[in-house]
Amino acid sequence: MDLKPISKSGQTAFGGGILIAGISVVAAGYYAWTIYGSSGLPDGIARGNGRIEATEVDVSAKAGGRIKEILVNEGDYVTEGHVLANMDTLQLQARRRQAEAALQRAVISIDTAKSTLDQREAEKKAALAVVSQRESELGAAEGRLARSEQLMRTNTTSQQVLDDDRARAQNARAAVAAAEASVGASNAVISAARAMIVDASAAVDAARAEIESIEADIDDGTLRSPRDGRIQYRIAQPGEILSPGGKVINLVDLGDVYMTFFLPTVPAGRIAIGSDVLLVLDAAPEYTIPATVSFIADVAQFTPKTVETTEERQKLMFRIKAKVSQELLRRYVQHVKTGLPGVAYIRTDPATAWPENLSRNLVK
Repeated sequence: MDLKPISKSGQTAFGGGILIAGISVVAAGYYAWTIYGSSGLPDGIARGNGRIEATEVDVSAKAGGRIKEILVNEGDYVTEGHVLANMDTLQLQARRRQAEAALQRAVISIDTAKSTLDQREAEKKAALAVVSQRESELGAAEGRLARSEQLMRTNTTSQQVLDDDRARAQNARAAVAAAEASVGASNAVISAARAMIVDASAAVDAARAEIESIEADIDDGTLRSPRDGRIQYRIAQPGEILSPGGKVINLVDLGDVYMTFFLPTVPAGRIAIGSDVLLVLDAAPEYTIPATVSFIADVAQFTPKTVETTEERQKLMFRIKAKVSQELLRRYVQHVKTGLPGVAYIRTDPATAWPENLSRNLVK
């Protein structure tokens, strides 16, 4: 059965603001008594008093700072991702510019280190060429020395010539050693230049990571709704300075709406998670809202000081939550409200039929 309007204004029992979240749990059951009279409910059906509730969400500032602006008011309906407030991010923006400058310096350092490396590798090539040249000179000097020594044995050359050739060979060996040392120095400089490139590359990565971190903090400065809901309170006001985690907005999640009620031991022990529940609100007794059991407490409430007799044990009360389906909530989400008292009816015997006065005006 489709829901019909109950007033000339066109409001419906569910869509006109009957449904949605409350904070308090136990209420009076006068309305339920007037429906069925003093004779009570049919066998196989139990009832409990409660209020419509919803999950509450506090939207907080991740980092400390000043609130720049709040863009919503109490009672506004918001969707997931809706911008609720903005924090002052001037200091973060200055830090981002500083990090961007550090990134530019690091990038330039990489280019400089690469140029240095190219220069040192060129110097090494030159040093290797010098080594080759000095080795050639050494070979020539040693060849001349060998000939001088041979001639000296036949007395066809002077001692002076032999001494000169020996000196030349010794100088050539020293020149080769010096050239090889220069190559070794070039290798060390090349290693240092490569280390400079690695260090500059790490500085680039660090600067980019710093920029990403700052941008994430700037983005966190825009407070967005984590889900569809209705603004319940503006906890803080523009201009206030908050510490990290400071609360700004409180909203109720319109996708998680339920009634909490209590049942005695016997009926509570006969129901299960997923059982059907019908909710009748005091504000619109002509209509019935379908729900399902989503929670049954495993510990009794209102326990007497002593539990010695069967009669006393029957007084134990168990807390139960009846959740309204998200599909039904989406259909009437713009009109959902919380805190409305009512009565929950549940079948302790699944074979029992719902009374006609509960099932005929079921909200769909």
